[in-house]
Amino acid sequence: MIVFSKKTNTLEQDLYQYNLQDTPEPNLYREIYPYDQIPMVTFNHRRVPMFPADEIWITDTTFRDGQQSRPPYTVKQITDLYDLLHKLGGPNGIIRQCEFFLYSDKDKQAVYKCLEKNYKYPEVTSWIRATKADFKLAKDMGMKETGILVSCSDYHIFKKLNKTRKEALDMYLGIIKDAIEIGIKPRCHFEDITRADFYGFVVPFALELRKLMEETGVPIKIRACDTLGLGVPYPGVALPRSVPGIIYGLTHHAGFPGELLEWHGHNDFHKAVVNSVTAWLYGASSVNCSLLGIGERTGNCPLEAVVIEYASLRGSTDGMDTTVITEIADYFEKEMKYRIPPMTPFVGSHFNLTQAGIHADGLLKDQEIYTIFDAEKVLDTPAKVVVNSHSGLAGIAHCMNNLLGLKNENKLDKKDPRVATLKEWVDKQYESGRSTVIYNEELLEVAREMLPELFG
Repeated sequence: MIVFSKKTNTLEQDLYQYNLQDTPEPNLYREIYPYDQIPMVTFNHRRVPMFPADEIWITDTTFRDGQQSRPPYTVKQITDLYDLLHKLGGPNGIIRQCEFFLYSDKDKQAVYKCLEKNYKYPEVTSWIRATKADFKLAKDMGMKETGILVSCSDYHIFKKLNKTRKEALDMYLGIIKDAIEIGIKPRCHFEDITRADFYGFVVPFALELRKLMEETGVPIKIRACDTLGLGVPYPGVALPRSVPGIIYGLTHHAGFPGELLEWHGHNDFHKAVVNSVTAWLYGASSVNCSLLGIGERTGNCPLEAVVIEYASLRGSTDGMDTTVITEIADYFEKEMKYRIPPMTPFVGSHFNLTQAGIHADGLLKDQEIYTIFDAEKVLDTPAKVVVNSHSGLAGIAHCMNNLLGLKNENKLDKKDPRVATLKEWVDKQYESGRSTVIYNEELLEVAREMLPELFG
């Protein structure tokens, strides 16, 4: 069949119709996933075109996947974080949706309280078991859309569900039809897509969903779930691990528009962020994330990371308030007593902090030399220096300027004799055998005693 593509403005030839391959035995891709070795990254050098969607956005799974790896959030914590997500996402809804469990009384109370806020964004959506009773529950609670688990690898179909591909496909289609009949828009979670037979099951299943959309007029979303973080972003990498190949295949071969495609990735191989961005670049409108990346095992894609990536790709925050990222980090640490690893980008206590004297000297001259961007403007987090045996005069001067808010002509220079006085004290600490850093409170206390004039 030859069709004119509005995406490429060319005639395109598609002679092959992908049909379900109902194999008697599971395809576990043992040559790629030997299990007793690290998974293989294989290439077939087939490159697919990069076509980002007209619009891209973020969805949040903090209150669903994020609760599968930590003690459940309280109702207050959920509603507070929901407020912060609303504030961070801005009026244009770049953070488009949040998904929730609906089962416990606490879950229901949190959902109702978030719905009462009447925010347009993030939209409250749910994740449920695929039963008629759960569909009715979602409908009764005011959900317009819900996530439904439709596992697509043979690991899940044969080993977990104990079904054939045909049996699984028929079961999934029946469940999705039930959701539509009740009046719920389905979001189909294609679990374990990076170990699935893409042309033998994934594309044929997606084609059936597209037919169902055409028959009912109800939009059906596909969430491509990289359940074990096995996706690979490299050009020319082979399926089933190819993130470009998965997104291109769903748009080109299955005919799904970008606005109905979402990527959900885990971080088992340190690729959650780059895989999410790759999904955007190859045509998916949505990437699914959690705050601070908290999620099952190694976690999900950190939402704050893709907020920054969005601005990098689009050249604008499009109304997002990035300073809220710091508010969220402070809330986790102060209100929830959650310890964020210090070196975590954008939210860790050591982000934008230097201990090296030569770096501190550069910061004192011009902070642009050793910082990635103006974090005080972008994240409401100024560049910081911690004092230790390597800080030198410049490090102490920079630290005192930050702590006392000294700017312009009031700033301390590393040649200031008062800085030398503090350095003498610092040097004596380490000459006496100290091995720990000098914390800000301690430095301020010493400075107040030795240099009271700085404190007015």
